[in-house]
Amino acid sequence: MDMTGKTVMITGASRGIGAAAARVFADSGANVALVARGGDAIADLAGELGEKAVAIPCDVSRYWEMAQAVQNCITAFGRVDVLINNAGVIEPIAHLSDADPDAWGQVIDINLKGVFHGMRAALPEMIEAGGGTILTIGSGAAHGPVEAWSHYCSSKAGALMLTRMADKEARDRGIRAISLSPGTVATEMQREIKASGVNPVSQLDWEAHIPPEWVAKTLLWMCGAEADAWLGAEVSLRDEEIRQKVGLT
Repeated sequence: MDMTGKTVMITGASRGIGAAAARVFADSGANVALVARGGDAIADLAGELGEKAVAIPCDVSRYWEMAQAVQNCITAFGRVDVLINNAGVIEPIAHLSDADPDAWGQVIDINLKGVFHGMRAALPEMIEAGGGTILTIGSGAAHGPVEAWSHYCSSKAGALMLTRMADKEARDRGIRAISLSPGTVATEMQREIKASGVNPVSQLDWEAHIPPEWVAKTLLWMCGAEADAWLGAEVSLRDEEIRQKVGLT
């Protein structure tokens, strides 16, 4: 897809899926706003990508920071056409009976409230501009319990409902909201899962995980009309048909 003239805002852009998405969208011609807590990492990535990228340090768990990040993106590029809710954490992995309540809540603040904050900040701007696309990184964990992941499963289930809500309330105002369940991806999060030694996901070989570039290319494909069949729903990268549509096989 040619994204020349479009602006894409990516949370959790300092590494993994977020950084890969920044490179793929920049290569497609888009302006990219890199949002993450790691200011140095996104500054380095913005330097790599050049004038079409801007680094915006932000903690998505704080609404006022996310709202300011959207305004900074608009100041830099005049618009926000695509929001990619990618920021997410899984640590600390713990059983419900042992979980630290504050740490559990912090995962909800980032993975669920962070998605709401992004949508809440971007939706009015997109609607006023006539439309936009909101893509959220989901998970198979949204659909079933995984041992010691009560925080992660709950947050991803909630984030999927937010996608459905955005579609329900704003599709007729030009908003395209879709979730992407990528499966297991070769990122730092998988190293944390591996180190936990808990549940079958931690036992997977590294070769079983897909590269983050596959997820990034799928996000780009989801910005096109071919993905409209999944509005308000979830695209799964475990689906061989999706991989073929994206050109990953």
